[in-house]
Amino acid sequence: MGGLLRSRATPASYQQFSQIKFPHFLSPLSLLLVLRVSFNAMSTVATAAALSLPISLCRPSKINTKKGGRGGLRVVAIFEGEEGLVEKKNAWSTLFEVEHPRPRVPQCKGRFLDANQALEVARFDIQYCDWRARQDVLTIMHLHDKVVEVLNPLARDYKSIGTMKKELAELQEQLAQAHKQVHISEARVSTALDKLAYMEALVNDRIIQERNTTESERSSSSPSTSSSASPDRVKNRMPPKSLNVSGPVQPYHPFLKNFWYPVAFSNDLKDDTMVPIDCFEEPWVMFRGKDGKPGCVQNTCAHRACPLHLGSVNEGRIQCPYHGWEYTTDGKCVKMPSTRLLNVKLRSLPCLEHEGFIWIWPGNDPPAETLPSLTPPPGFVIHAEIVMELPVEHGLLLDNLLDLAHAPFTHTSTFAKGWSVPSLVKFLTPASGLQGYWDPYPIDMEFRPPCMVLSTIGISKPGQLEGQNTQQCATHLHQLHVCLPSSRQKTRLLYRMSLDFAPLLKHIPFMNLLWRYFAEKVLNEDLRLVIGQQDRMINGANVWNWPVAYDKLGVRYRLWRNAVESGSKKLPFSHSK
Repeated sequence: MGGLLRSRATPASYQQFSQIKFPHFLSPLSLLLVLRVSFNAMSTVATAAALSLPISLCRPSKINTKKGGRGGLRVVAIFEGEEGLVEKKNAWSTLFEVEHPRPRVPQCKGRFLDANQALEVARFDIQYCDWRARQDVLTIMHLHDKVVEVLNPLARDYKSIGTMKKELAELQEQLAQAHKQVHISEARVSTALDKLAYMEALVNDRIIQERNTTESERSSSSPSTSSSASPDRVKNRMPPKSLNVSGPVQPYHPFLKNFWYPVAFSNDLKDDTMVPIDCFEEPWVMFRGKDGKPGCVQNTCAHRACPLHLGSVNEGRIQCPYHGWEYTTDGKCVKMPSTRLLNVKLRSLPCLEHEGFIWIWPGNDPPAETLPSLTPPPGFVIHAEIVMELPVEHGLLLDNLLDLAHAPFTHTSTFAKGWSVPSLVKFLTPASGLQGYWDPYPIDMEFRPPCMVLSTIGISKPGQLEGQNTQQCATHLHQLHVCLPSSRQKTRLLYRMSLDFAPLLKHIPFMNLLWRYFAEKVLNEDLRLVIGQQDRMINGANVWNWPVAYDKLGVRYRLWRNAVESGSKKLPFSHSK
């Protein structure tokens, strides 16, 4: 330890460090990175603790001695000369003479913000993060001076070993906290930039929308009637309808079938069992062949149209319960008791087993070579796999799963109990993508074509979700929802739940029944609403009549689906997984 300390910052090396000239335009984040390089030379002994401290959202550090709008320390450096230690003002001090932005917080009246007000709030976030980053730099430099003072050979002669150990221990803790604050500042700036980009996009969309509306009104109205009809037109103006999902559900387009669909969990398909399903209004049955590989054939016997799943599986062949005809996984009939064997074959689908799922390709095009990945993130353990048959069209169910803004109103008896109603709910996502994260809820979400929704939820105390994200939560729940289109008013739902904590829960008897109870309770809160939507949609109501900002992911799913059914060669958001 002594050798390590002696090899670190001496007055001479510190003099070189303090004399480095940085450009006046150096940003706080860049300065953080520069200081971190030199700072690592003095923080080796604190590395282990640096990553384990809790996140602090406190005001500026207690070392700030000034109060008011320009709080913070003046930056000084210590030099060793003939007359001893001399304090000199550091050339960096001008970088930290920044006014505290809090007195300039935009004052907004009412519960809701328009686009320009929201943009101002986002810009204030950037200014505050900049000021916070400068305060963190000051903290680090002040601690740097303390380290030099402790390790200075002249000062060390007048201190006992016990005093030095105590001071070094305190410095190690402060160094770890300073490192943590650096990471927090970087995360805040990144989040603020995302919010600013989102607000700018909203403003641009609003400007374009108003411009198009104005131009269309000018072209459709005549000079003689514009002055008299304008008040009524403004009063009765309808929202722009970019989506029309109304009327009875139409037959599924063949293009929507040209995807790999997960239809069952591998654990549910044993060697001597069958799994019957409906997919795109056709009955199918899956079973394992003699080699253990799954197969999917038409669930109708070629002889007298008896459902095959009422029979049994013998030596890798499915046997009809009516007259004993037997079929292999490719649909070929290999046994006809009491009669001569004929050349009979049932229709079969390409069928694969991948990542714990049984997949089928129901389309007419050749199957794709790659399958979507549905494995949970690293560190998660699967705790529950549940299958449900629901009386709603799969698109309406996906609309519901891709929407989180309804949670504090709909799920008041389950997971959203105690949630407050935020003034603004946003789904932040790339300009062209099917994934992103919710604000202010700690939830990441993604739609993965053709019918999967993946979400990672940061678990926190009830009612304390605002202001957090998944990275700030210590424990998480990962969900997968697969919405298989069984028919135009029926969905086969595969639900898988994984946790990155409490692995022993998986081994508690009957725990799967408890998970199913909770899943059904949450789903029933949604079903009564979605079934009502479906009834009104069939009677002509448009379920996407007036989309708003937090409907972004659901709207993008609908645009993707419309493009698929129209036969577009290049699908929107095609770069997503």
